[in-house]
Amino acid sequence: MKFLNFLRGETFARGIHPPQNKHTAHTPIRRLPFAPELVVPLSQHIGKAPRPMVQVGQEVVRGQPIAKGEDWLSVPHHAPATGVVEAIELRPSARGPWTESIIIRPYAGATQEDLWGVPRDTSVMDGPEILQAVWDSGLVGLGGAAFPTHAKLMVPKQAKVHTLVVNGCECEPYLTCDHRVMLENTKELILGMQLAMRATGAVRGIVGVEDNKPDAVAAIQSVIDATRLDNIFVEAVPTKYPQGSEKMLLMALFGVEIPSGALPVSLGMVMNNVGTLAALGQLLPAGQGLTERVVTIAGPGVSRPGDYRVPLGTPISFVLEWAGASAQPSSHAPSACQLVLGGPMMGQAVASLDTPITKGVSGILVFHPEDMADRDGRRTFPCIKCGECVESCPMGLNPSALGMLAAKREYELMGQRYHLGDCFECGCCTYVCPSNIPLVQQFRIAKQVLREKASAL
Repeated sequence: MKFLNFLRGETFARGIHPPQNKHTAHTPIRRLPFAPELVVPLSQHIGKAPRPMVQVGQEVVRGQPIAKGEDWLSVPHHAPATGVVEAIELRPSARGPWTESIIIRPYAGATQEDLWGVPRDTSVMDGPEILQAVWDSGLVGLGGAAFPTHAKLMVPKQAKVHTLVVNGCECEPYLTCDHRVMLENTKELILGMQLAMRATGAVRGIVGVEDNKPDAVAAIQSVIDATRLDNIFVEAVPTKYPQGSEKMLLMALFGVEIPSGALPVSLGMVMNNVGTLAALGQLLPAGQGLTERVVTIAGPGVSRPGDYRVPLGTPISFVLEWAGASAQPSSHAPSACQLVLGGPMMGQAVASLDTPITKGVSGILVFHPEDMADRDGRRTFPCIKCGECVESCPMGLNPSALGMLAAKREYELMGQRYHLGDCFECGCCTYVCPSNIPLVQQFRIAKQVLREKASAL
C-alpha cells in the first residue's frame, strides 16, 4: 500500500491570522457541579432525533440510556445525572426553534461517577463490534459538527481506508478545550485512535496539531514512545486559520486536495477530532455513554475563564454564573453582553440563557458591547473590489462575486457557476472585508434557500 509522505512546515494557500487569545491553555480542566435542572434536547446532532425511552416521574441514574436512536444517523442519549425525569417538553435551542427535550432534576448530592455500563475488553473487539459500541455510546463529533461518530467510522464497501487523520489543530481563537484534552487525556486519545483504526481498517494514524501547542505535541509523542507504537504519529503544522478544516489539514499534512463534493474517504482517509477520539478511548472500555464534555468558557466578560467538564444539558445561565461571567444578560436585558457558542469565527450567537450545553458545544464566549463595537457598530458599505476576501479564502473562491450575487438573490447561479457548495463558512472573507459586508451570513442564507428548493422537488 502506497502512503503519502508527511510534509514538514507546509500549509494550505491563503487563510488568515486572527489574534489567538488562548489565555486558558495552561489552566487544568475543572469540573462543573450539577445544575438544579438539566435539559437534554433530543435533537442535538446531525440526523434524526432519537425517541425517548423514559417517562415523566421515572428515576434515572447517571449514564442510563434515556433516548434510543431511530436509524443509522440517530444516536442515543444518556442521563447526565442521577435524578428524576420531571418533564418531556419543548425547550429553547441554540438554533432558535424550541425542540423536544427531556428535563431531569438531579438528586441533591448525586455523584458525577457514571453508574451505568458494563466494562468491555476492547482488545478482543473486531471492527463491527467497535462500531456498534460507538453507536451505543451516543458519541458524535465533539469538534462542533456533531456528526454521529459511528457513521463517520463506517467505511463504504467500495472504499478502502489506510490512514486515520486526527484533528488537533483547534485553530479558532479563544478555544482551548482540545488542547487541554490532548494534555490531560493523552492515553485515552491514543487508545481511541487504535480502536478507530481497527474499526476503519486504517493501518496508520496521524495527529495534526498546530505548532502553537508544542506541549500537546510533546505529550502525544511521549505516550507514543512509551507504548512503542510504530503506526501512530504526531505532526506539528503551521498555525493559521482555518487549519482545523479537514480539507486544509490534509493539504498541510500531505499536500493533497479533496475533490469538490468528495470526502476524505475518497483518498483513503478518515478524519476525526481529538476530543471525539479521547472520549471514544474513555467510554468504550467502560461500556458507558456520553454524559459530559469539555467546554471552553472564555472572553472578556468572564472572570474565571477556563476549560470545564460540563454535564450535558446544563443551562448556559448556570455555566456563566459558575464561571463568573460579568454583566450577564438576563431575560429583561439580553443585550447586556454578546454570547457565542463555539469560536468567534464559526460560532453562533445565542439569545436565550435557557439554552443547554449539548454534545456539539465546544465553547461559550462572552463579550461586552464595547468588545464588539469595532464590527457591530459599523455600517455596511458597498464592495470596493479590493480583493481582500479573494486573497483570504482558503478554498480559492470569489466571495466578492458571491456576495454581489447573494444581494441580487441569484442563488442558483452562486451554486452552479461560483461553487457555493465548496464554501465551509470559515468566516475569513467576513473577517477581512473593509466594507463590513456579512458575506458568510449571506452564503448561509443562499445555501438554505437552495436546500429548501431541492427538498421541494
